[in-house]
Amino acid sequence: MILFSIVLAFLAILGAPLFAVIAASAMLGFYGQDSDLMIMAIEIQSIASMPFLAAIPLFTFAGYLLSESNAPKRLVRLTGAMFGWMPGGLALVCLAACAFFTAFTGASGVTIIALGAILYPALKEDGYGDKFNLGLVTSAGSLGLLFAPSLPLILYGVVAKVSIDQLFLAGILPGLLMLLMLAGYSLWVNRHIRKPISSFSLKDVGAALRESFWELPLPIIVLGGIYSGFFAVSEAAAITALYVVIVEVFILREIPLRKLPQIMRSSMVLVGGILIILGVSVASTSYMIDADIPQRLFEVVENLVSSPTTFLILLLLFLLILGAILDIFSAIVLVVPLILPIAAGYSINEVHLGIVFLAAMQLGYLTPPVGLNLFIASYRFEKPIMHVYSATFPFLIILMLSVILITFSPQLSLFFLSE
Repeated sequence: MILFSIVLAFLAILGAPLFAVIAASAMLGFYGQDSDLMIMAIEIQSIASMPFLAAIPLFTFAGYLLSESNAPKRLVRLTGAMFGWMPGGLALVCLAACAFFTAFTGASGVTIIALGAILYPALKEDGYGDKFNLGLVTSAGSLGLLFAPSLPLILYGVVAKVSIDQLFLAGILPGLLMLLMLAGYSLWVNRHIRKPISSFSLKDVGAALRESFWELPLPIIVLGGIYSGFFAVSEAAAITALYVVIVEVFILREIPLRKLPQIMRSSMVLVGGILIILGVSVASTSYMIDADIPQRLFEVVENLVSSPTTFLILLLLFLLILGAILDIFSAIVLVVPLILPIAAGYSINEVHLGIVFLAAMQLGYLTPPVGLNLFIASYRFEKPIMHVYSATFPFLIILMLSVILITFSPQLSLFFLSE
C-alpha cells in the first residue's frame, strides 16, 4: 500500500493527469478496505443527482459567448463613461470591467485575453507606467471570482453541499473590499496623472448605457431571479444562457450561428475537465469518510492547534502555498472535503470558510512559480515572466492584506445572511 502511494505521488510530480491520480488513490483505498470497486462507479454516477450541477456548464457557456462577442468593448466603454472623468479613472475602469467580466466567464485567463487587448494599450496611451499597466491588468483578471455567478463559487457549493444562494450573497462585501483596496492603491500610485481620459458627460453615459442595453439586465436576471424566489440557481443559469444566445446571435448578430458549435465545444472542454475531477473526487471523499480520515486529521490538528484564530492562520498559510501549485478547481474538489469538517470542529461557518478559501486561492493566480495569470500575461503581452512577477508583486501584497481582513472578519461574509 505504501509503495503504491509513493508511486502515485511520483506520477503526480511527473505530470500525470490529476483525475487519474485521484481515481487511482480512491481505488487503492477501497481495495485496501476489501470493498467492491463498483462503489467507485456508483459514487462517480452520483454527481448526476447534484441539484446545482447543471448550472456549471450553462453559466460557462454563457460566459464564453460573452467573451466571443463585442460585450467586452461595450463594458469598457460603459465603465469609461462612468469613471473615466476621474483623475486616474482608467485604472478604475480596468478593475470594474475585469471584475464584472470574470464573474460571468468564471475564468481569469479569458478576462486577460479578452480585455487585455483593449485596456493595456489604453492605459499606456493615457500615461500610466508600463510596469503598473502590466501588473494591473494581470491582477484584475482574477477579480470577480467572489461575485455571482462565478463558477468557483458554484463548484464550492456543490462540493461542500452549501447553499449557493448564500455563497452568492456572502461574496459581495469581500469582493468589494478587494476591489476597493486595489482601487485605492491604483489611485494613490497614479496621483500624478491629472488628465482624465474624458470629461464627464451625461450624453456619453446615456450612449454607453444604450449600447450595453442588452447586457445590463444579466446581473438582475441572475441575482434578482434567485433571491426573489422566482427560480433556482440552475434555472437562472439556463435562462442566462438562453438570453445570451438570443441577444448575441439573433438580436445583435455578433456571433454567427455557425460558430455556436465551436464556442460550445470550447466551453465544454473546461466543464468536462471539471466534471471528471469532480466525479473521481466524490469517490475519493467517500473513501476518506469511510476511513475516518477527516476525523483523524481533526484530532491531530486539535492536539496542535488550540484556537480558531490559530487554525485560520495556519489554514491561510496552507491555502497560499496550495494556490501557487494547484489550480482553483482542482483545489476545491481535493481539499474542501478535508478542511470542512476540521473547520466545523472550530465552529467556523462553512459559508465564511468558502469565501476565505476562494479569496486565498484567488491569490494563486498571481503567485510564483506557477500562477496561471502570470504565464497568460507573459504570453499575451510578450513580456519576460520575471518582469511579470515584478509588476504584479505590489498588487499581490494588497490582495494578500485584503484576504487577511476577510479571513478574520467573518461579518464581511455573513453580513447579508439571515440567521
